[in-house]
Amino acid sequence: MQDAEKERQRRQRMRSLAIAWILFALVVLFFIVTIVRLGGNVALRPI
Repeated sequence: MQDAEKERQRRQRMRSLAIAWILFALVVLFFIVTIVRLGGNVALRPI
């Protein structure tokens, strides 16, 4: 019975880590797409 609970917790942790990595990858992807769309010189423009 205890082994089943440990296995469930391990699977839940793996699922949570996978979701976290996917979210991180999406954030990076959106950042890169935004920089590409705005152009590389966006940081050099006057404020």
